[in-house]
Formats: sequence, structure tokens, C-alpha cells
Amino acid sequence: MRRWLRGEFATRTDARKALGVRTIIDDASVYDHLKLMSAFVCEAGYKGLLVGLDEMVNLYKLTSSQARNANYEQILRILNDVLQGSAENLGFLMGGTPEFLMNTRRGLYSYEALQSRLAENTFARDGLVDLSGPVVRLASLTPEDLFVLLANVRRIMQDDAGALPDDALEAFMAHCSDRIGEAYFRTPRNTVTAFVNLLSVLEQNPGVEWSDLIEKIEVSEDLGEDMTEVDESTGAQEPGDDDLISFKL
Repeated sequence: MRRWLRGEFATRTDARKALGVRTIIDDASVYDHLKLMSAFVCEAGYKGLLVGLDEMVNLYKLTSSQARNANYEQILRILNDVLQGSAENLGFLMGGTPEFLMNTRRGLYSYEALQSRLAENTFARDGLVDLSGPVVRLASLTPEDLFVLLANVRRIMQDDAGALPDDALEAFMAHCSDRIGEAYFRTPRNTVTAFVNLLSVLEQNPGVEWSDLIEKIEVSEDLGEDMTEVDESTGAQEPGDDDLISFKL
């Protein structure tokens, strides 16, 4: 049964042999089954189901306009159901880059119905925010935010008795700043990974001092492969044209 709920059956024949059912969860029906799943979890005593969809920029990077629009139609259906109250006890968190949202050629704004529903409040300018709409823009971390993040990572990985001092966190951040500049807190994935690796080495080698390791830590700038803008001249297609019209090495 769990295989069926996870969408692991590739064909209806396999599902019928294993469970005696004639349907499977596929691309066309996955949203309907998420709504069914939310009903199940409510019956189990929970308040509802929250679905997280990250790396949505991969839809923006699809070269086929037909495939992009098919996905955007599903997003439109989800958005309409949630905003109109048709999807009870079901919520969605979708994470993507600004290009995925606002690019009018390939992003969500290329789909007119989505653009009108996701348009920002025109009064939310000059530092003013509006968190009541469907789109919430996340600001980049500040150095102070990153210090708090590293302190929380330290709290998880170390006990109070053997925890690194704040001076070590400041030295680590200074080292990262020297190596990759402001990118260490604007795109902090590699920074946090390096910090976790530092704590792991210290935990498994009690005789080593953190001060001896700081300068040896290799930190590279997170170029964000999932955030790389699509070259509009490479594989770009007009609506309704799924053929390869350009190629560049």
C-alpha cells in the first residue's frame, strides 16, 4: 500500500497484481492524490497536510514550452484551489528564484493567468512589505543572521561544555569573508557545510584546537547551479514550438 501511496508503481498492471487496484499515481493525478492524502492525515488526527516543493527553478529551465506550460497549469490549479478554499486542510510551500517567478519568457509570469494572481502589491515598495499575498520574498542573510545560524548549528552539534566559543565563530566568518567576500553570507550553503565539517573534525579529534584549523578550511563561492539563469539564446523556443531551434557549445 505504501508503494502505491508513494507513486512507485510504474504501470497499472503491476498495481493490479499487487493490490487489485486499476489506477496508479502518475503526473496527471498526483495533485488529486495529495488532496486525498490530506483527508487521510486529517482522519489520523492531524490538522492537515503541508506540501513543500523546492527547486522550482527547474521548471523555468525546461526547454520545452509545452512541458513548462503543462506544469504551470498544474500550479494554476493548485493556486486557484488554495485561494478559493477548494483544497481544505492542504497547503503548499513552493521555493524558487526571482527568475522563476518574474521572467516573462519562461517563468511563472509567462503564464498570464499566473502573473495576474501572483503580481505583487504595488504599494509594497521602499522597504514596505505585504505578507498577505501568495508570494513572500525572502531577503538575503546578513552577517548577523549568519552568526545566529552558525550558533544554532553549534548548539545542535555540540554540548554546552565543549562548545566552540563565539570568538571561533567570528574567526571562521572572517576567514570565509577573506576567501570569498560577501558571498559567504549571501549564499551561505558552502559556508555552513564548511562549518559543519570543522565541528565534525573537532569532535573526532579531541586534541586539535579550532584555531589550528581555521586557516586550513577551504571555502568556495556557492555559484548556485540551481539558480543559474537560462541562456535565452540556447534552447529557447517560441510558444508551441518544441523543436530544437538553436545549439551552442
